[in-house]
Amino acid sequence: MKDLYQGQRAMRNMRRQAMQRGVIAVLDIGSSKIACLILQFDGPGQFRETDGVGPMAGQSNFRVIGAATTRSRGMRFGEIETMAETERAIRTVVQSAQKIAGVRVDHVIACISGARPASYGLAGEIVINNGKVTEQDVAGVLASCDVPDFGRGREVLHAQPVNFAVDARSGLMDPREHSGAKLACDMHVLTIDGDAASNLVQCIRRCDLELAGVASASYVSGLASLVEDEQELGAACIDLGGGVTGVSVFIRKHMIFADATRIGGDLITTDIAKGLRVPHQVAERIKTLHGGLEATGRDDSEMIELGGETGDWERDRRTVSRADLIGIMRPRVEEILEEVRAILDASGFDHLPSRQIVLTGGGSQIPGLDVLASRMLGQNVRIGRPLRIQGLAHSATAPGFASAIGLALLTAHPQDEWWDFEMPAESYPARSLRRAYRWFKNNW
Repeated sequence: MKDLYQGQRAMRNMRRQAMQRGVIAVLDIGSSKIACLILQFDGPGQFRETDGVGPMAGQSNFRVIGAATTRSRGMRFGEIETMAETERAIRTVVQSAQKIAGVRVDHVIACISGARPASYGLAGEIVINNGKVTEQDVAGVLASCDVPDFGRGREVLHAQPVNFAVDARSGLMDPREHSGAKLACDMHVLTIDGDAASNLVQCIRRCDLELAGVASASYVSGLASLVEDEQELGAACIDLGGGVTGVSVFIRKHMIFADATRIGGDLITTDIAKGLRVPHQVAERIKTLHGGLEATGRDDSEMIELGGETGDWERDRRTVSRADLIGIMRPRVEEILEEVRAILDASGFDHLPSRQIVLTGGGSQIPGLDVLASRMLGQNVRIGRPLRIQGLAHSATAPGFASAIGLALLTAHPQDEWWDFEMPAESYPARSLRRAYRWFKNNW
């Protein structure tokens, strides 16, 4: 328990020191692409005159000075499958970003999309000794949360207090200096598969980089794609990636639930490749240029020349109508949305005041997805583009970059977590987060 606490605090200190030196990198390691953004921290208002961009909510003290992407290799379902190939891809994208930025980075913060995330809601309560809540009281109530057995090989990724209550006054974001007799806390804990996380740590270390933090891709996608009102009133962010579709639920600007299903856009591409008997790369191109989910009478007459797509028109003179392509894609997308619906039902999403659903990620760009999702998930559905951050090229602001941009926002403005408070040594709970300490001890 103590090792977990100290390991996470060490990562937070490493991140803070890197930011003080002025440069840190964020890595979005996905199943279809790996993106790297190099951030420069110079304080608010440094770039307004040269960039022409004014300060925006929570992001005026950094800018992107280098950005690069590469095709993901050695990844499957958001987890590392072949260490050497993933290492080579990470080295390639980091070196490209460093070349654009003109600086070298030693510290990175990464996000993980797979690893079978699971959410837990915890609660704790203590008596306030001095009649007024202090920093030590906050640390004590967090340590008092009794955590169930997460299961063998599960590790804690996030442990965030989402609500405080002093006596009968609930809904407090920061209880410090409030007067009362009892302090209660609700905390959200997100666990992941420890082996998948350890593989990520090992791969980044093999790239001669220091890991200064790990975050859930579902969480950071929500930070980037949900506007302030949606985070406050209740919304779900659905990140349709290549190998994994992540779901995160927010209310009162805190993530209260996260999960993922191991189905993504790569399976749609595979269905097209098998259905049309074309190579995987050709199927991806056909999906991007001609794909859709809502067939009309015009689509029956719109023909796609498969030989033209393969560059072998003399040998392959086959054509397929766009309606037939939609017929291949739609069943798989419906399967993904059915899995998402089951996750939302398990999260209690229907009880939120505002049931807004935001689709993001590379798969969200399929034409007609918002219409289909509104029929299967609910009426309040929109496609979410991530917030704009200073210095980032317009080509890197598509929904597919939501995780990378959200990770940059989290790096600059991290939310309070359990290990940000000075935990009293005598208050380490007997069971809380006990099984997580070995992983942090071995990796940091």
